[in-house]
Amino acid sequence: MKKKIFILTTIPALGSLVVINRVEPYVLGLPFVLFWAICWVCLTSLFLIIANKLDPNKEEEEL
Repeated sequence: MKKKIFILTTIPALGSLVVINRVEPYVLGLPFVLFWAICWVCLTSLFLIIANKLDPNKEEEEL
């Protein structure tokens, strides 16, 4: 389980290391560089939420 959590938390770091230097292609009306950055911010949040759900040592908080 710890290996899955480790992989989920390293994927965003590896994906954000890719250097993209293109402005010309537009994705959803945004320059590709801006789309790439926004995409990885959203994916990082998603991966961390999944890793948090998979963590067996997580203690549930009482409200």
